[in-house]
Amino acid sequence: MKILNATQIKELDNYTIAHEPIASIDLMERAATTFVNWFVTKFTDEDTPIYIFCGPGNNGGDGLAVARLLQERFYKVSVFACQIGTDATKDFQKNWERLPRDKDLKIFSIWQDDYLPEIPSEAIVIDAIFGSGLNRPIEAYWANLVEYLNDQSVTRVAIDIPSGTFADAHTEGVCIRAHETFTFEFPKLSFLFPENHDKIGNWTYQSIGLHRDCIEKTETPYHFIDIELARSLLQIRQKYDHKGTFGHALMITGSYGKIGAAILSARACLRSGVGLLTIHAPKCAYPILQMSIPEAMVSVDRHEFFFSEIPTLNKYQTIGIGCGLDTKQTSAESMEVLLEESKVPLVIDADGLNLISKNKKLLSKIPKNSILTPHPKEFERLFGKASDDFARNKLQRWMSQELSVYIVLKGAHTCITSPEGNCYFNSTGNPGMATGGTGDVLTGILTGLLAQGYSSLDAAILGVYLHGLAGDLAAEEVGQEALIAGDLITYLGKAFKKVEDGRMGG
Repeated sequence: MKILNATQIKELDNYTIAHEPIASIDLMERAATTFVNWFVTKFTDEDTPIYIFCGPGNNGGDGLAVARLLQERFYKVSVFACQIGTDATKDFQKNWERLPRDKDLKIFSIWQDDYLPEIPSEAIVIDAIFGSGLNRPIEAYWANLVEYLNDQSVTRVAIDIPSGTFADAHTEGVCIRAHETFTFEFPKLSFLFPENHDKIGNWTYQSIGLHRDCIEKTETPYHFIDIELARSLLQIRQKYDHKGTFGHALMITGSYGKIGAAILSARACLRSGVGLLTIHAPKCAYPILQMSIPEAMVSVDRHEFFFSEIPTLNKYQTIGIGCGLDTKQTSAESMEVLLEESKVPLVIDADGLNLISKNKKLLSKIPKNSILTPHPKEFERLFGKASDDFARNKLQRWMSQELSVYIVLKGAHTCITSPEGNCYFNSTGNPGMATGGTGDVLTGILTGLLAQGYSSLDAAILGVYLHGLAGDLAAEEVGQEALIAGDLITYLGKAFKKVEDGRMGG
């Protein structure tokens, strides 16, 4: 799914109006109806007072239409029209005229410097003051109104985007701090960065039927990974395939006290469908690995406790390195040898990344099309600090292009950047996955997919989606608090099946 910026969304609206064709007021009605259908399912108590604050633009027009539609469904609605500036849009005016003037719908105007209305604590405040076209901070009285609404002990729901939040850039100034945000057609880019969580709250989106031809023709570097995209990448196994068909992966993992990371990553690699797996680990890991992972072969390092040499590499389709590796000098020297000698893409995680961050000259030696999987602190150690999430995303895109690698920046919406400068944000996963070892599982999945012949991009997209989906399926069963990394491996098969079943018509 594409993520379009505010200008592109406006152009898409106009294209839909011209080519569906549909009147702009009717498209606004469609959007308002979509919002209301979601709202009445989530907030079922019709006796809850609803306070809707509307600006004079089309976001406010949406709010007026929502007020009318909610009142028709017997909700107790009060509308507050914020008199910002001198001109209201035509569709705002039309929806203003459509508001029923009776005692069941209360209508007020708020002018600059008016006293602010009292709002009962059980109310739901719907924010439709400023829309996604806002490109400068809210100021003066209207900023005070926003802060006043934030200070109320009410549930705040934003239509399309919370007022004051920029859709496509780092936000400065005051913003509505929404508990729920319902947006139209696509997620906004700003929804996908942690810096905006306290502004956006829980968010969801639904289509309002914007024109598919225009969506397909509109170019953007930003994409949202959904099940349809994952399903389109999943390869079909054929009757006469064999273990050689699905590749031989090498995983260089583990050190004294961290053999668990090797076990988790190796099991995940096997569950991802790889044909053969060899684990290269120090001598101390040998009996543990042979007993705990009988499906894998073990290459034994000459060092008792740490990675100190690379095995012969020519029989492996890909190599994963870093899980539980440690950062001893002998490991650093062997890491450099691996980067220089590998002829296949690597999956580099954890201490593999930390070894590179200690010797930045190694960045240029990373094989092309490798996949790097840093968490935010590892990313910072590798590439430096950024002033905000948008700046960090720009840096991530640039480093993918500069190094010709795929960077998987892990987080709530894990972001994959490609050498072409594209970004893919993940839609699966939950906070229960914020526990030790889940990154090792992801490394194993990515290594296994790469070994099977998936391209680096397809492996990254599919692997990240399946990893998060396995976490979601596990959380449904055991809860987020009890979730551990091994649960992701247990549920990985169900995640594959869920993706595959939809393609098969299940």
